[in-house]
Amino acid sequence: MKKTFYILTIIIGLLSCNNHPKQVDKKTIAKTEITNSKVDNSKYYTKKDTVLIITEIGDTLKFAKAEFNNIVDKHTEFFKEYPENPDQTYFNGNDIEEFGSEVGQDNYYVLYAYFLKQKNGVKEYAQQRQKLIDIYSNINSLFGHFEYGGTYFGHQNSRILGYAEYSIYLLPKTKNDISKTYDISKQKEFYIKSLRQLIEDESEIDFNTLGKEKIERTKNLNKIVDELDKLITDNFYLRRAQEFQYGYYEYY
Repeated sequence: MKKTFYILTIIIGLLSCNNHPKQVDKKTIAKTEITNSKVDNSKYYTKKDTVLIITEIGDTLKFAKAEFNNIVDKHTEFFKEYPENPDQTYFNGNDIEEFGSEVGQDNYYVLYAYFLKQKNGVKEYAQQRQKLIDIYSNINSLFGHFEYGGTYFGHQNSRILGYAEYSIYLLPKTKNDISKTYDISKQKEFYIKSLRQLIEDESEIDFNTLGKEKIERTKNLNKIVDELDKLITDNFYLRRAQEFQYGYYEYY
């Protein structure tokens, strides 16, 4: 019996040794990670004393040369061969320091759009870019009216630039990239009707505006939907509109 117990003790001891995590030098790991993640993006440096980023919505960001080049060095995600959407890149460790506040997040999305725009093509997709910005802005405006405003919708105005630019990256560039060639008129009709139904339903529970003011308010909300109806011209824009609405505007 003692002999059996002794053997079991040895086996357990050996298993414990094998399952014990290896002691790894954390400094070595950190050094390796830094080495592997170091990317030379100096070709994106500016030589100007000041960089002005003028957006499609009329806002302007201003950066001194050193500040701009520091952003280039620190944020290699802006220059990936295969970009990720701005929410992924922002919440992957970039929601701190200079971009940690709400305004900081706005600025991050503007910068994301600025750099990805150079990759996508500034002039080549100017029309498509503006259309996407207009679609997203109208959706943001519609839901902003439902909620009678709020800081979220104001910040979305800037962040829409990032979402729109990522959508340009996803845009089919040739006819061969398009697999869904069927007529989307019925699907679009259902989507537009769903927005008009939403206006009607929201109006029923809205007691902030009454009488003639409510009638006028409803007309103005439907005008926003009219604009969306004009902007959504094919399957790509319909899918982007739906994804944007369902991804960022859920209220209960």
